[in-house]
Amino acid sequence: MKAYMYDNVPGDQRLPHDSGREVTASDLATIGVHYRRLTETSEVDVLAAERGYKNRDEIVVSPDKMGAVYEDKVKMFFHEHLHEDEEIRYIRGGQGYFDVRNQGDEWVRIQLEKDDLIILPAGIFHRFTTDESNYVHAMRLFKDEPKWTPLNRAPELDSNDFRKEYVSQYLS
Repeated sequence: MKAYMYDNVPGDQRLPHDSGREVTASDLATIGVHYRRLTETSEVDVLAAERGYKNRDEIVVSPDKMGAVYEDKVKMFFHEHLHEDEEIRYIRGGQGYFDVRNQGDEWVRIQLEKDDLIILPAGIFHRFTTDESNYVHAMRLFKDEPKWTPLNRAPELDSNDFRKEYVSQYLS
């Protein structure tokens, strides 16, 4: 895992956009984002049990697997959004970037690769993209039935209960 402030320079979202300003795992924890390096799926099983995750699936984001819809999907994943559930992703192969908003509402880019696991709290604004390799294989963990409902950033989300809880816990 490598984390840093996003440079906000226009250009392909799949480029590193590294400002040169490092962000540590401790910095990420202050906004509720947790990182672990797990080399065995048995370690993921333990984490899932600890956090009450009963379901999981795997997704491969690549032109080979997704065909003609790949570019549209990658653009959709890059829209700033939040979820009303905690989001856990375990990278099984390839690389990708999760961008999250910090306390100053700036983007922090988190580069993940094989064996990296990230936990995003419910209510945090974030986005995802592959890197220039256009390939990532990820395991997604779910507390109940698999779902992925993004709520794109909009002023009305300020009154969303999950967003309000996140703000009170990490941004106040």
